[in-house]
Amino acid sequence: MRVVVVGAGIAGLTAAWELLQTGGVDVTVLESERRAGGVIVTEQVDGFIVEGGPDGFLGGEPELPALAKELGIGDHVVSQRARGTAVWTGKALEPIEEGQAAALLGIDATGAAVAAGFRSFANGMGEPVTALAQRLAGTLRFAQGVAGLVSEGPRWHVAITGGSAHDADGVVLALPAYSAGRLLEAVGVVGGRSLGEVVYLPSITVSLGYRAEQMKGPLEGAGFVVASPLHVRACTYASQKFPGRASDGHVLMRAYLGPMDGDPAQAAHAELAAILGIRGEPLWSRVFFWNRGLPRYRARHAEHVAAVRHRLSRLPPLAIAGAGYDGAGVSACVRSGREAARLIARAMAR
Repeated sequence: MRVVVVGAGIAGLTAAWELLQTGGVDVTVLESERRAGGVIVTEQVDGFIVEGGPDGFLGGEPELPALAKELGIGDHVVSQRARGTAVWTGKALEPIEEGQAAALLGIDATGAAVAAGFRSFANGMGEPVTALAQRLAGTLRFAQGVAGLVSEGPRWHVAITGGSAHDADGVVLALPAYSAGRLLEAVGVVGGRSLGEVVYLPSITVSLGYRAEQMKGPLEGAGFVVASPLHVRACTYASQKFPGRASDGHVLMRAYLGPMDGDPAQAAHAELAAILGIRGEPLWSRVFFWNRGLPRYRARHAEHVAAVRHRLSRLPPLAIAGAGYDGAGVSACVRSGREAARLIARAMAR
């Protein structure tokens, strides 16, 4: 039996890994980009560990530690060190509850979940992506975007941009909702295109490296949010939040900005310097642009996704997975990928 997984973000990689564990399944993962991971991007810069996308996951969620254990990197999971969040009122940093900070940033998590803290990996969130990609090396096909799906009896014909194709007994679409929706509509799934109504908000993350002596004084807590942002909506003291993010005597900041004109790194440094009293220029900066970042669900989202999935059950084995459906966090994407793989395995076993 052959399964094609479309998309090599964490949901697609997990789906492929889960399918391989079932045995007797030939898996191919198609990715339009030239790297795996999707919005998870970790870079090493002059002794700093820089995250372009998510920098951690909720500590009470079991999905990533369980996956890490399967991949042999269970001992690489690290817990949040610094706790406490402040809000910049325009005049001062004032402590607030962490759950309140999450709400201000649009993070969908209960106060109890946030109170459990966050966890990450010793070498950044890219660790599980790298481990999965290594184990799936024989299945990954980069720079292969999917142009269309055609059902041929009980199987699928997956057309690749540029002219090639793959035939499969089952397909997992681990794509953003706006991409999956177009493919689903083309195979006659009523309501498929409306998945594209899930809004993916644009954002910018800026990482900045400093010497500790450039700080006005000791940093308190894990970061702050901004009540009335100019450009910076929030800032994480990355080198305090998780261990190993910067070498001794250095500080790593990560700022979150909305869409803007001009240089995000320059804007971030100027505003952080004004708030925190930073002296001098950063040692370096790294900007990540996310034109379509975190999804925001509309009313009755779960009901709509369930209806689409019910319609998929009438087709040859086909499943959807990823942040656009069952939760935007990394743990939710891992869970979504596993569930999609199990659904496909059950459907092919009938």
